[in-house]
Amino acid sequence: MGSAVGRTRHSGRVSTADPDQGTTPAPRWTRYVAVGDSFTEGLWDDPDGRAAPPRGWADQLASHLSARRTAAGLAPLEYANLAVRGRLLRPILEEQVPAALALEPDLVSLIGGGNDILRPSVDVDRLADELERTVARVRATGADVLLGTGFDVRESPLVRATRARVAVYNTHLWSVARRHGAYVLDLWGMRSLADWRMWAEDRIHLTTDGHTRVAQAALVALGLAPDRDDWDDPLAPLPPVPRRDRVLADARWLREHAYPWARRRLRGRSSGDLLRPKRPDPTPLL
Repeated sequence: MGSAVGRTRHSGRVSTADPDQGTTPAPRWTRYVAVGDSFTEGLWDDPDGRAAPPRGWADQLASHLSARRTAAGLAPLEYANLAVRGRLLRPILEEQVPAALALEPDLVSLIGGGNDILRPSVDVDRLADELERTVARVRATGADVLLGTGFDVRESPLVRATRARVAVYNTHLWSVARRHGAYVLDLWGMRSLADWRMWAEDRIHLTTDGHTRVAQAALVALGLAPDRDDWDDPLAPLPPVPRRDRVLADARWLREHAYPWARRRLRGRSSGDLLRPKRPDPTPLL
């Protein structure tokens, strides 16, 4: 088992790992299944165009793991992604996780709860309890689990009001990871994600560059060395944006993203209704 920062006598692993520790010639995992919502589905990372399925950090992580395995003469990683945009935590835990376990993975990334936390009435403690029961279930199979914190949203006018709820959820999540020996992808601590250039035009999802940096952070969280040393370096500052341009950009965002999202919420609909997972079966990444 790989070592990690925060490792104790009683927990197998926790958190972002020191990349100088636990690094092995090749990742030991042979089958990785990702579950979650739009973040793990990979929205707005569209190297093949908007008509094609998105890629995202989990796909990139799987590619990195597989490439390291094949470079060491091992079989390529098998990978499936069951995440669907708009999913709340309970459907992820009750629908996606059982489907994932049926695929017999030895690594599961389980990241969700962000859509729940957007709701003012959410019970964050209940979310954490449900998450912990599922983490224990996955760990009982022998599979490793990669959890992910919520983002630090202090710079986002849309979701800044949720920051305290995210912080409480994150605190629970670190404790769950410690108790059950899970890895943690520390999204809250990523300095580079404070830059709006890492976020798509909807201001909720990451750009391709953002997903790429998260994939590097996931390698570090798993106790592996990143492919690039600057994976969390802040971007060079931009000159101030004129007020008129900011107003026009905000108006466009309200018209094209905020209002449609609010309408779906009021109608009880989700952007992921009727969608199926983009990669339901584990296949080798060659």
